[in-house]
Amino acid sequence: MEQLDDPSLRGRPVIVGGTSGRGVVCAASYEARRFGVHSAMPTARARKLCPGGVYLAPRFDRYGELSDRIFGIYRRFTPLVEPLSLDEAFLDVTRSRALHGSGADIARAVKRLVREETGLAVSAGVAEVKLAAKIATDLGKPDGLVVVPEGGVAAFLAPLPVSRLWGVGQVTEEALARGSIRTIGDLAAADPAALSRLLGGGGGDLQRLARGEDAREVVPDAQARSIGAEDTFEEDRLGEEALLPQLREQAERVGRRLRGAGLTGKTVTVKVKYADFRSITRRCTLPAPTDDGRAIYDAARAQLERADLSRPVRLVGVAVSGFPGEGSQLDLFAAAEPVAARRRALNAALDALSERFGSGAVRPASAAGERAIRWAVKPRGKPQGEE
Repeated sequence: MEQLDDPSLRGRPVIVGGTSGRGVVCAASYEARRFGVHSAMPTARARKLCPGGVYLAPRFDRYGELSDRIFGIYRRFTPLVEPLSLDEAFLDVTRSRALHGSGADIARAVKRLVREETGLAVSAGVAEVKLAAKIATDLGKPDGLVVVPEGGVAAFLAPLPVSRLWGVGQVTEEALARGSIRTIGDLAAADPAALSRLLGGGGGDLQRLARGEDAREVVPDAQARSIGAEDTFEEDRLGEEALLPQLREQAERVGRRLRGAGLTGKTVTVKVKYADFRSITRRCTLPAPTDDGRAIYDAARAQLERADLSRPVRLVGVAVSGFPGEGSQLDLFAAAEPVAARRRALNAALDALSERFGSGAVRPASAAGERAIRWAVKPRGKPQGEE
C-alpha cells in the first residue's frame, strides 16, 4: 500500500506500525521480511533487525478505503465472502461458475480487476477446502495463482512442512519432529496412537487436516459490529486537556469511516488504557444514530469525564456501534434543520478534501492542540489573519 502511493519506496524495506519505542509492526514489505521482520513484532526489535528500513505510521483510513474497494470486487463474483484481513478472504464460488467460469477463471478475473481498479497485486489459491486454498494463496504470494486440482488436496499438502498447517506452532512442530514427523504427508500417515502420545488429544483433528479433511464452510461476513480508532501515546498523558485533542481527531476519523461505509450508529464507547496496562471503557447511547464527528466527540468527551484522569494514560480510543441497518435513513424533521444540513454539507466537503489530499489534510483546530492556527478566508481566497 505504501509502496503503491509512494513509488520512491518500491524495492525498499518498508515497515508500517507504531514508530515509538512502544509500537508494534502492523505490516512489512517483502524486502523487510528478508531481514526477519514480521507483523506483531515490537518496532524496537524490527529496528535492530532492519536498521536501514523505512518506518512509517499506519494510515488506517487509506487502508480501509482500499479494503472496501477490494471486497467490493470480491462480491461481484459471489456474496459468500469471509474476511481474514483487510485484503484477504475466502470466497465460495461454487454457485458462480455457471456465470463466471471455473474457480481459476474467477481468480484470474479478480486479480485483474484488483490490479486495474486499485493498482495492487493480490495472490490467489483455488482449492476444494479452505485449508488448501489458504496455503495455495500463501505459496502464490505476492502476485501468483496456485490451483489445487480437484481431488488432489492430500497430494498437494503431502510434501509441505507441518508448520504450514493451522495450529502447528513452534512447540507442536518440535513435538512432531521428535516422532520423525516433518511433512504434512508424514502426519497424515502417522500411527494415531503414536500421534496421541506426541500431542495428546488434539492429534486426531490435526491428522484430519493433514489428510485434506476440512469440512468448514465459507461464512459470509456479518455487518461490522463497531467502527473505531485508538492510539497509543509515545509518552503517558495526564489529565483531560492532554487527551481531548486526540479524542477529537479520533472522533472525526471514526465519522469519516462511518460515512464511507454508509453507516450510522447510536452507541459511542471510549476506551482508556492506563500506564499500568489496566483498561476501562465508558459508553452511552445517543437519541438517534449519527455519522457526524462532532456529535461523536461530544458524546465521547462526556464519557471521558467519567474516567479517572488523575492517573497517567497510555492509550485512548473511540468507537461507534449500534448500527440500525446497512446505510442510514435521515429523520424527516432532523433533515430539515439548518444546523443538521450545514453539518452534513461540512462533512461532505471535509470528506472530499480528505479523499483528495489525505486523511490528515484537514482537521478541527481543537484536535491540533495549542499550536493550532485557524485562518479566516475572504471569498477571493487570501488569508486574512490568525485567531
